Amino acid sequence: MECISVFDMLKIGVGPSSSHTLGPWRAAEKFLAEVRSKNLMDNINRVKVDLYGSLSLTGKGHATDLAVMLGLSGADPEYIPVESIDVIISAINNKNEIFLGNEILIPFHVNTDIVFNRNFLPFHANGLTFTAYTDKVEYTSTFYSIGGGFVVKEEEDSNKSQIKCAFPFPIDKATELLEYCQKENKKISEIVFENEKSMRSEEEIHNELLRIWDTMLECMYIGCHTEGTLPGGLNVRRRAYDMHKNLIGVLPYDNPYSWLQIIRQTEVKFRQILKWVSCFALAVNEVNASLGRVVTAPTNGSAGVIPAVLMYYMVIENHEANENQIKQFLMVAGEIGSIFKKGATISAAMGGCQAEIGVSSAMAAGALCELMGGTPEQVLMAAEIAMEHHLGLTCDPIGGLVQVPCIERNTMGAIKAINAAELALETDAKNAKVPLDKVVNTMWETAKDMNNKYKETSEGGLAVAVGLADC
Repeated sequence: MECISVFDMLKIGVGPSSSHTLGPWRAAEKFLAEVRSKNLMDNINRVKVDLYGSLSLTGKGHATDLAVMLGLSGADPEYIPVESIDVIISAINNKNEIFLGNEILIPFHVNTDIVFNRNFLPFHANGLTFTAYTDKVEYTSTFYSIGGGFVVKEEEDSNKSQIKCAFPFPIDKATELLEYCQKENKKISEIVFENEKSMRSEEEIHNELLRIWDTMLECMYIGCHTEGTLPGGLNVRRRAYDMHKNLIGVLPYDNPYSWLQIIRQTEVKFRQILKWVSCFALAVNEVNASLGRVVTAPTNGSAGVIPAVLMYYMVIENHEANENQIKQFLMVAGEIGSIFKKGATISAAMGGCQAEIGVSSAMAAGALCELMGGTPEQVLMAAEIAMEHHLGLTCDPIGGLVQVPCIERNTMGAIKAINAAELALETDAKNAKVPLDKVVNTMWETAKDMNNKYKETSEGGLAVAVGLADC
């Protein structure tokens, strides 16, 4: 059984895409580790990268080419100062050379050493192959970016069934999670915490969860205080700045945490609540679209849903909310996301946008439901309701950019999550007609039935109906 940690589902990285940016970046890092292990690094005189399928079709808009260059340069997406990205990329383009692994300088011509192949590899829609050349040998390695920043090799994935799970409460399905909750008389977050403790100390769990929240909060703050137009050619004007300006008023603040306290003092009529939640989600995904730092939750394209809903709880529902509620929310969200990853997919290239916004909405709905007093049964019901009303959602980014309709979809996913949690809280879970495992399976069957042109290829839907020339 596969063990997936909360910190696998909630990763800190750089936008705009977890599968097309963060995944290829991590694949490049893994490739460097392989050539080092084979003692090839010092003798490499050329590296070529072949991108396949969805990585090729929407790679330019998703900055896949930039990601592999940054990864090959030895930069870490979790810690690189985002202002350094342009510096590194410009140096590679201007000098036609790359500082491979931050160790050796070799020629690198972007137009010939990164190849966009429109054909799909059989194993997964997001394939990429690295080839290292020396005077004596040619070393090739193929990776697959399977969504949410997860990267695998085909042979590794085929051996997954041999992995022994070390969790005290191993979980593949929602029914298993519920059985543990009932048997142990624990909340979902408490079961997750016990599993995490088998891998990390309590202090590490505490610190890492709060680091994730700090990144989310800072991302919302930056997005709400940055105006202008997003890069990429669609000329999309940032909206979070204007929306935030109209909502916040003139109360003073000077950092993300004092900002949070000020928002708690603002008007909370229904329309204002809708606007605040939308503003938070827009802010995150505008940062994501401009290669800013976000938390993959569970993907970059859907990174705004979970922080927007958690922020809603903290500034609208519970002004006394503290670190305990933050950690509780993130652990529940992570566990629900892992159930979808194991039973279906979190890759839009495999399942359309239901695999991104749908999953993030389900994660947020379940997490919010537990914070608001829901039972484990109601938590799983909230997640099911949220996904049920995203089934079949296509991925059709205009120009291959994670902007239209992606940014707005985060606002819809956040609002649906809140609605799903409220519906579950007002329902006796015994009367539920559709269990979460059924909707996970339905989502996967829907994904397999979906035409490829609606799976992050920009070959259907809005991506065809609206062109760059229209923008």
